Amino acid sequence: MEKQKKKKVDRRVQYTKMVLRQSFIDLLEKYPISKITIKSICEKADINRTTFYAHYADQYDLLNQIKQELIDDVHVYLANFTFHDNKSESVQLLNKIFEYIKENSKICSVLLNDTTDAAFYGQIMAIVQNLCMEQLTKKTFNQNTVDYIISFAATGSIGLIRKWLDTGMKEPTYTMAEIILKLTNQGLTAFV
Repeated sequence: MEKQKKKKVDRRVQYTKMVLRQSFIDLLEKYPISKITIKSICEKADINRTTFYAHYADQYDLLNQIKQELIDDVHVYLANFTFHDNKSESVQLLNKIFEYIKENSKICSVLLNDTTDAAFYGQIMAIVQNLCMEQLTKKTFNQNTVDYIISFAATGSIGLIRKWLDTGMKEPTYTMAEIILKLTNQGLTAFV
């Protein structure tokens, strides 16, 4: 009996967090976080403030938890993948990441916009840099060159993702995966 009650509570908690999160993301699309109040989140979610505070300290805590979930999800995708010099496997991984971004486009658009905080941007950069590092350590470059290549690939990849989100994700995820892979591996010569 108690086990059933716990499952029921867990589902209610999950639902509450989902509604709060979605309401918050909707507000973030329209307003900067500094203009979003707990009251506005709760009104939009139709949840009382006491319930909000049972799960989050404030709107910044909610935002940080959303960011951490996104980072954790990307790490899970990457942990289930082994890099080889196989182009099709790399495209498949990038395609999965683009599918995730598309499924979570609202929050990804909000988090990767021009007002992205430096710490979150740094975490995203680190993920992309680690991907690039695995590929570049197989080659013989001096460390300075590797750092520049990785920085270029990371900022370029994030910029391309932002552009794709900003233009309504018209291109298929697989096409975007191929574009990033070609640009990263061959540069502009892949397209001329």
